[in-house]
Amino acid sequence: MPAGVLTADTPKNFFDKIVINSFSIICFSTTIILTVVICAAAFFRYILDGDLTGYEEWVKIFAFWLYFSAAAIGAYNRTHVSADLVQAYVPDGRLKDFLVFLKDLITVGVCLLFTWYGLKFFEFGFMGPLGSFMDPFGPRIAIPTTNVWRISLWVGYLSVFLGLIFMAYYFIRDLFMSTRTLLLGRKDK
Repeated sequence: MPAGVLTADTPKNFFDKIVINSFSIICFSTTIILTVVICAAAFFRYILDGDLTGYEEWVKIFAFWLYFSAAAIGAYNRTHVSADLVQAYVPDGRLKDFLVFLKDLITVGVCLLFTWYGLKFFEFGFMGPLGSFMDPFGPRIAIPTTNVWRISLWVGYLSVFLGLIFMAYYFIRDLFMSTRTLLLGRKDK
């Protein structure tokens, strides 16, 4: 493989194979669905002078699933967008190991915070503003839905929560690896 070509890691354990392959199927499927829906909407609007009423609701849901599935895959492959100035400019050594550890620690902290908000986001979509997972038999009044198709909002919000859970899982993996490198040193010496 030529230098500089980005490749995806092949999952090695059974759990990663299930998770990454599932998210890959979701990404592929939602990409196709989004393309077809948006092209159909453009065709109806500009060729037939018609309208696909409420197609935006479907586009938003599929886009949520695409974005957060791809984010989990990016976390697994360590290809998430980040300012890796440390990797580029700091020479190998204890300082670099500490800065990588610090970056991973901050990433995990922020991701766990957003995972908590993702849970609350999903809980709101699933239980409504008056319900709570803490009170599973509480009132389920005013469960939020989309305006046209009446799709429960939790369908899209679930993708946010699941994507963040798996992002946190893979970021924690990276934190453990950088902690081991910081404490035990590099193996390639």
